[in-house]
Amino acid sequence: MTTPVPGPVRPPATVRPDDARRALVAGSVGNFIEWYEFGIYGYFATVIAAQFFTPEGGSEVEGLVKAYASFALAFFFRPVGAAVFGRFGDRAGRRPALVLVVCLMTGATAMIGLLPTYASIGTAAPWLLTLLRILQGLSAGGEFGGAVSVMTECAPPGRRGLYGAWQSFTVGLGLLAGASVAVVLASVLTTAQLYGWGWRVPFLLTLPLGLIALRLRLRLPPDAPPAAAPGGAGAEGGPRPRPGETVRAVVLGVGRMMGWSAAGYTLLVVMPSYLQSTLGTTFQRALLGTVLANLGFAASILPAGRLSDRIGRRTVMVAGALLVAVLALPLLHLVQDPGGPAYEKGAALFAAGAGVGLMAGPGPAMLAEMFPARVRCTGLGLAYALSNAVFSGCAGLIITEVVERTGNLDVPGYYAAATCAVSVAALLTLRGDDHRRALR
Repeated sequence: MTTPVPGPVRPPATVRPDDARRALVAGSVGNFIEWYEFGIYGYFATVIAAQFFTPEGGSEVEGLVKAYASFALAFFFRPVGAAVFGRFGDRAGRRPALVLVVCLMTGATAMIGLLPTYASIGTAAPWLLTLLRILQGLSAGGEFGGAVSVMTECAPPGRRGLYGAWQSFTVGLGLLAGASVAVVLASVLTTAQLYGWGWRVPFLLTLPLGLIALRLRLRLPPDAPPAAAPGGAGAEGGPRPRPGETVRAVVLGVGRMMGWSAAGYTLLVVMPSYLQSTLGTTFQRALLGTVLANLGFAASILPAGRLSDRIGRRTVMVAGALLVAVLALPLLHLVQDPGGPAYEKGAALFAAGAGVGLMAGPGPAMLAEMFPARVRCTGLGLAYALSNAVFSGCAGLIITEVVERTGNLDVPGYYAAATCAVSVAALLTLRGDDHRRALR
């Protein structure tokens, strides 16, 4: 009796077009919900700080720092979720893991919209909020690995970059949807209404969205566990990779992701609170600027993913990292200029978002190509979660605290530029033909 040779769950040659489209939609919708939720927490950070972290007479800046600390804590549970749900997805299959994480994410997010505030129950309020943020972090950590594995494994030949880019595109759509909901609420509600009950609305909206995502994921075709699947067409059978090889790949993946994570959160999520707390910008104007940045981000993702299928992941991602590293400070100075024309500031934010999109488009496929099928969910999920935990989750906390202590308003630009410069070095280690190789 021969021992089955491990291989991809569904080699590209065996995937039916309907299954590929179903996998693309089901994988994308969970990412949309995840990043919509993380976006609205960032956009409403000043409101959440007032409701949960600022007792009567407390410092607004101190409350904002505590709100971002809760934000960062959720990110540090994402690697735990990536390890737990990634291992589950690599052993039990992609579909059950994806169903489980979307249920956990939807339930925890909707519960935030129902939480009593500090004024109602005192110090229990921030602890309950932080607990729900931890549950969100666990589910978000498991989301990326399973979704990207399904989307890239089911991609037709020569379109892996484009299929993987849909993950990033739905990130952009989720952030954009969160910003748009925030803008609408800030425009139609008074400040008292927004702080009283309006902030709850975007969190409660995740409940119907989550039910839609659950239905789509339950319709995914059953997949064989990678640890038990026989090798198929295009599979490179082989033994389980050594732990040291996987660890090295995860560390390298974190380096390649660093600029995308840090610059993305700095420019697309943290910016509204930065503009309000340091430059005195109104809530509505700050959110409008963030919508423009997210529009640039979303507009560049799919073209970047498709381009990477033609000329390679390395070229496109290095171009995006260099663009952000070189232009971060000049763009920030333009936004800071009180006398600068509004259209120039809008164009600058749009361009900054587009630079991040050049990294985010090919990024999922790049990570999927780094790991064999037997550890793909776990490996790429960990690389993504660790990068986001350190460089995204801490972005708001670091920027707010350093600006408060030093008075230097250029901190966001330095942060984005430095992390993108490190990513350039890591991305240059990519092989130029990785996009043409079959997934292992």
